[in-house]
Amino acid sequence: MLIQTTSDLVKFIKDIGTPQYVAVDTEFISEKTYYPQLCLIQVAYGDHAAVIDPLSGLDLEPLITFLKHPQIVKVFHAAEQDLLILWNNFELSPAPVFDTQIAAMVCGFGDQVSYGHLVNAFTSTKLDKSSQIQDWSKRPLLERHIEYAIADVTNLGIVYERLREDIQKRGRAS
Repeated sequence: MLIQTTSDLVKFIKDIGTPQYVAVDTEFISEKTYYPQLCLIQVAYGDHAAVIDPLSGLDLEPLITFLKHPQIVKVFHAAEQDLLILWNNFELSPAPVFDTQIAAMVCGFGDQVSYGHLVNAFTSTKLDKSSQIQDWSKRPLLERHIEYAIADVTNLGIVYERLREDIQKRGRAS
């Protein structure tokens, strides 16, 4: 689902409710700018997944409020850049945050394991990374770019659940 209007964003957030966690990712460009330019925000939980287009002029306040919810864990992979972008654009510092790259390191996957490797390890799915290098500011977005962006969060919940379970078994949750 591509969201380009405030009303669609409000409906998506209402439909997603107040889950235990939500998977979040961003797409941006940084090659021509001092600060990365936010181009897409992807959000998913269960059967609900959306690519939100901040360049379409929609009001992102409903999403910002949702991401501030203290009872919802915000799940990222390699969160540092995403968190920087959210802070620079909205002065948003979502909490609590679960970074699957750091969790994977705790679980023995090594330093800086890729999202694709974790998805493959936990779901036997090989992600299509052909759109990874893309000028995300160009519109209209192609269907394959939307599919790539949504895939970055649809499997993140599975990765999170498996890593969280493994960390708890190891007694390393704290």
